[in-house]
Amino acid sequence: MGYSHQASGYTSAIKWGQRIFLGFWACVFSVVLYAQSYPTKSIRLVVGYPAGGATDIAARTVAQKLSDAFSLSVIVDNRPGAASNLGAEMVARAAPDGYTLFLGSVSMAINPSLYAKLTYDPIHDFVAVAHVASTPFLLVVHPSVPIKSVKELISYVKAHPGQVNYATAGKGSGGHLFMELFASQSALKMVRIDYRGAAAATTDVLSGQVPMMFDNIFTTLPLSRSGKFRALAVSTIQRSPIAPDIPTVSESGLSGYDANAWFGLFAPSATPREIVARLNAEVVKGLQTSDMKERLRTLGASAGGGSAESFASFFQEDTKKWARVIKAASITPE
Repeated sequence: MGYSHQASGYTSAIKWGQRIFLGFWACVFSVVLYAQSYPTKSIRLVVGYPAGGATDIAARTVAQKLSDAFSLSVIVDNRPGAASNLGAEMVARAAPDGYTLFLGSVSMAINPSLYAKLTYDPIHDFVAVAHVASTPFLLVVHPSVPIKSVKELISYVKAHPGQVNYATAGKGSGGHLFMELFASQSALKMVRIDYRGAAAATTDVLSGQVPMMFDNIFTTLPLSRSGKFRALAVSTIQRSPIAPDIPTVSESGLSGYDANAWFGLFAPSATPREIVARLNAEVVKGLQTSDMKERLRTLGASAGGGSAESFASFFQEDTKKWARVIKAASITPE
């Protein structure tokens, strides 16, 4: 009787094991089949900034390519606020089914160190899908400033420590942190003047109230070409395709300096890998077309590309990089 009871229990265990095994593979196959049929309805692409800005334009360019590829609507949904955190939080909490996506920017890498109480984790609550583009900032000075190169700027600031001001679009903005990186790598001491947005900061540099700033090439290049700014250098490690005559900071006296305002596509973290791969393939394919390259070029941006894994690695490293900059500059989280 004891042997029979033991055998019966062993048989039951096998049956339960078989059920678990079959159930597991049923789930796997259902996910694969779901991913193969994806998408079957409209996709929402959330942007954490207002319409009309560089991030919004990049998002609409991606949306059009995905819409063409999938033969369905891809709706851009602008959810501005808190340096893109409002939109990001909404997507982080969305169903991981590939129908709610986020067009993120370098703010995704900056915000974890800048905000003390984020309601989401950019690294763990998202999966990186595709690197869309990278765009440099321009280091510009007012024409009245007697500085014509990065080397001259460094020498001038070192001769006047704590006396040279620069404008930013606000604490933690790209212009702020790009300048903090510049200052830390060149051992400079400057004074930051914060404004409520890039427009106000630009206005005071244009008037000569503040001598210099770092800002997106999308807005600063036309002003530089018209003589209202003097462009010293681009922030990226390579020259900009729309301004090949302007040197990089790295080649102008601060070797190794590299900062770019990138754009990338993200999805909620539990999104099936098959869907991530499909989205990545379509975005990368779109980035190779001449019309998308030209559209990004109008933003001063260079098309991205590569695998989802390579973008995830880049995103993690950029997050660590800006965390170091924020810590070194003693920028207190909000």
